[in-house]
Amino acid sequence: MEFTEAYKQTGPCCFSPNSRYVAVANDYRLVIRDTFSFQVVQLFSCLDKISYIEWALDSEYILCGLYKKPMIQAWSLTQPEWTCKIDEGPAGISYARWSPDSRHILTTSEFQLRLTVWSLLNTACVHVQWPKHGSKGVSFNKDGKFAAICTRRDCKDYVNLLSCQSWEIMGSFAVDTLDLADLEWSPDDSSIVVWDSPLEYKVLIYSPDGRCLFKYQAYECGLGVKTVSWSPCGQFLAIGSYDQMLRVLNHLTWKTFAEFLHLSTVRAPCCAAIFKEIDEPLQLDMSELSLDDNFMPSNYDAPEGFISVRYEVMELPVAFPFQKPLADKPNPKQGVGLLAWSKDSQYICTRNDSMPTALWIWDMQRLEVAAILVQKEPIRAAVWDPTCTRLLLCTGSSHLYMWTPSGAFCVCNPLPDFSITDLKWNIDGSCLLLKDKDAFCCATVPPLPESSDYSSDDD
Repeated sequence: MEFTEAYKQTGPCCFSPNSRYVAVANDYRLVIRDTFSFQVVQLFSCLDKISYIEWALDSEYILCGLYKKPMIQAWSLTQPEWTCKIDEGPAGISYARWSPDSRHILTTSEFQLRLTVWSLLNTACVHVQWPKHGSKGVSFNKDGKFAAICTRRDCKDYVNLLSCQSWEIMGSFAVDTLDLADLEWSPDDSSIVVWDSPLEYKVLIYSPDGRCLFKYQAYECGLGVKTVSWSPCGQFLAIGSYDQMLRVLNHLTWKTFAEFLHLSTVRAPCCAAIFKEIDEPLQLDMSELSLDDNFMPSNYDAPEGFISVRYEVMELPVAFPFQKPLADKPNPKQGVGLLAWSKDSQYICTRNDSMPTALWIWDMQRLEVAAILVQKEPIRAAVWDPTCTRLLLCTGSSHLYMWTPSGAFCVCNPLPDFSITDLKWNIDGSCLLLKDKDAFCCATVPPLPESSDYSSDDD
């Protein structure tokens, strides 16, 4: 892997959908860099510090959320002189997103008073009253023709279906939830999944015309659903719960066909490879050196660069560090808080927040755990390669960690004082964006060979 130099950032960073550009927030400035040369191709000045950025799907426009102001500014890469400013006045703006056609912006006001659709082609705007959430509760189907928007009125949750061409409400139906948490279209556009707040375990599958296809409730009298995700193929629905279990439903009968428990201790028999991150000080041959005792101070510490890490395959049984959640604090750190599918839907990775240093990788063909990665620090992010079966994760250290079906290994970031706290792929899987607290860099990722055996040492 090859790394670029570090560039300053003070907020969000993201690749454009066509992978040609990377947008970076630097205080009130929006910097657009070319992903090949990393030269600045556009520089836009906003009216306040940038809190959020999002590219339009055609990569021609980009919006900036100035939520402290609060307002939205949009810019055009092809027409730098073109500008757009959206200000809701006293209603404020809590969130903004692009429509699939890249010519409309949807904003949600403070206190969820209304959702407004703004057109970049004319001055028309459409209002949807009482949206349920600010940043959640809106989902577009795959071809971008319809939007499902959650609303709440008269103490009941509803799903409104809007046409993304006329923005007229095509239909509306009530859903059987106490406090709807979110919703998502299935990848094949045949159904919509809706799930309740953590206080009520309830997952509901609806057809677009409002028929309830299935109601799933794994248990009662306990904190319920924490994460939900469709597989890319649309055949599976994964549900992560506060009881530390991952459940997978199939799209034909909506029955549970797999239940995976995150055990604090893994014992035999188990076919999974368990990789543990360990320190490995570099072995330096000092036999030919003669140094005066006064040359090096007694309190000298070796710099971090002299410590490398690698994975060691553990023998069973293996016990993982476990954190008991505090009973007197809300939103306990337990349950499946991270859940992500591989591109081919064969693998799914999870993190049980009670064991934040362990990442579990499940094989959906064999219906068993394929590998477990045990890190020294809590896992911050884990993302799958969008083109092949390759998983990368970070823990806030200077290293990247990679897993493929062939094995796991560590990659050292050569940039000094750069701790990787977040990472994102571009759409073709050739480049990776790495974020530090106040800087970012990119790394080129070589394509995965057809068959290879990786070692666990640093690359």
